[in-house]
Amino acid sequence: MNLALLFDDDFIAEDRARLTGRRLAHLRSVLKAGTGDQVPVGRVNGRMGMGEVLRLSDTEAELRVQLTQLPPPALPLTLVLAMPRPKMFRRVLQTCASLGVKDLWLIHSYKVEKSFWQTPWLSEPHLRENLTLGLEQARDTVMPRVQVRQRFKPFVEDELPGLLAGRQGWVAHPGTATPCPVHVNAPALLCIGPEGGFTPYEVGKLEEAGCQGVHLGPRILRVETAVPVLVSRLFDACR
Repeated sequence: MNLALLFDDDFIAEDRARLTGRRLAHLRSVLKAGTGDQVPVGRVNGRMGMGEVLRLSDTEAELRVQLTQLPPPALPLTLVLAMPRPKMFRRVLQTCASLGVKDLWLIHSYKVEKSFWQTPWLSEPHLRENLTLGLEQARDTVMPRVQVRQRFKPFVEDELPGLLAGRQGWVAHPGTATPCPVHVNAPALLCIGPEGGFTPYEVGKLEEAGCQGVHLGPRILRVETAVPVLVSRLFDACR
C-alpha cells in the first residue's frame, strides 16, 4: 500500500479521517507508523497528500490530512476485456487500476465459460476492493468505471461503434498481420480476448465495428500478462 485511499465515510471532519481494518493493519505492521508520523493518503476521486497520525490504537488510527496534489493523469483508453477466469480476475482488475485504465468493459465471448459470470468477484464490494488495491499500489485516487455486458453481439453491434467515435480501435489477436503499435498516446480502444483469443467470427464482428486486428508476435500470453504488455506498448505513461 503506497497510498491509503480514503472514502467519504472515513472522514470525521474536513481535515480528519479514520483508518480501520486492512489499512490500519498495514499502517501498524508494515509502515510501523506511530503518533506524529506522516503517511501518503488520497481521497477517492479527489486529491492526494499526506496524513499525520494523531492517534493510534488497536482498532483505529486518526489522521490529520492535507490533500494538495492532483492524481496522475488517466490513460485515454477504453479497455474491452473478455471476462477472465475468476482466479485471475482479481489480479487483472488490480493491474488495470494500477496502469491508469479508467474505462473497463467486461464482455462475453465464446471461450468464456458461463460460470465465470457467477463469480462473487463481480459484486460491487469486491470490484471496489480490488480496484482500490490497484489505486493504492500506483498512488492514484480516481476509481475506474467497470461496465458488464454478458451478450457479445448486442454489445459489438449497438454500443461498440459509439465507443469508437473519435478514437482508434484495436483487437489484439494472435495470427493477425499487423504488430501492435507503440507510442500512440492518443484516445484509443483496445479489445483483448480470453485465453487463446477471440473466435474468427468474433474478430470479424469487432473489425466490422471499426477495430483493427493487431498482434504481439507468435506467443500466446495469459490475459494477466497481455493486458500490461499491450497497454504499455500503446502509452508512454506506462513505461
